Amino acid sequence: MKTATKLTASVLGIVSLLLLLISGYYYYRLPDRFYVSENNRLVLSSYSEISPRTSKNNKIDLTLFGIIPIKSVTTQVLDTPLLYPGGEPFGIKLISDGVMVIDFESDSCPAIKCGIKCGDIILSVDGKEVTSNAEISKLIRNCNGQTVKVKIRRDGEEKTVTLTPEVADGSYRAGMWVRDSSAGIGTVTFYCQDKTFGGLGHAVCDIDTGDIVPIRDGEASDVIIHDYQKSYDGAPGALLGGFTQKGSIGEIFANEESGIFGQMEDIPKDKTPIPLGYKQEIQKGKAHIYTTINGKTPEKYEISIEEIHLDGKDTKNMVIKITDKDLLSQTGGILQGMSGSPIIQNGKLIGAVTHVFVNDVTMGYGIFAENMLNTAITKSPSNGFEAAA
Repeated sequence: MKTATKLTASVLGIVSLLLLLISGYYYYRLPDRFYVSENNRLVLSSYSEISPRTSKNNKIDLTLFGIIPIKSVTTQVLDTPLLYPGGEPFGIKLISDGVMVIDFESDSCPAIKCGIKCGDIILSVDGKEVTSNAEISKLIRNCNGQTVKVKIRRDGEEKTVTLTPEVADGSYRAGMWVRDSSAGIGTVTFYCQDKTFGGLGHAVCDIDTGDIVPIRDGEASDVIIHDYQKSYDGAPGALLGGFTQKGSIGEIFANEESGIFGQMEDIPKDKTPIPLGYKQEIQKGKAHIYTTINGKTPEKYEISIEEIHLDGKDTKNMVIKITDKDLLSQTGGILQGMSGSPIIQNGKLIGAVTHVFVNDVTMGYGIFAENMLNTAITKSPSNGFEAAA
């Protein structure tokens, strides 16, 4: 009898420990805050084992199987935004806020000696603001061998260093390579009713330093996709396109971790707005993307949502898999340039494609649409929305 009692106690202890560990796992996996539509209660579509129970002061108690407490979360009621889904390619032209240092001619060049590092943003030379490679080169060449004060920004902080140029090929040089602009092609995710748009789903980063390019000005340009390189495991392909003579179709005002944001001149006439889908409404399984692999017109393709990371704060909130046979036969999977392609599920805009897996090009990451919209609202110079952040 005593042996049976001890065994029962041991089993109960093990079960209690497992439930405690599971509760702790969900505690860290679930966010502390959710947005919900008016008259809608919080439902975690991808976590049927989690039971929300209304508490006080807009608090919701989350429990495991309705028994074991996990955490209390806050809900904020918002009018569900209506967004026009994108899928069109657009050209990205960015002018840096300052000039980024990307490399050096040698380990003993003047720039390195004075403390300049890759990724630094050069703001001025001897008190004169610089916005281009040419301006820096001219000021250094005309220094007559005298030291110059170079103001830089590093990790959000500004500092001034003293640089002594050296003579090379009959001209004074600092020995650093810099970049003042970037260009590329991405995909529009959504348009707001005031023509604010979000696209790409991740930041434009410098190809050499990996740092987010800080922008002073930006332009969204008209492009056309004329071909693509097919994706293979180990070698992701890419959309191939070019800028058209039409030129600018809007401005870009922000380059952020969650994407490119700006103001379009017009919203395509064939668009119909649909509701934003909040992250807790997303379900594993069937969904669709809109993307363009030829010309300018998006097509609808089937995908599967494999994983949902509700706690995700970056650009990797979902794992998606291309399941559409037509798209797979044509492209092999996700192509570089599809970033920003909107993800639609149950008639709602829930996210955007952001990355392709190198070792399995049929799969990649997606970002929550609500994360992109929050950034668009926060960074827009003027808009008709109340920020949800």
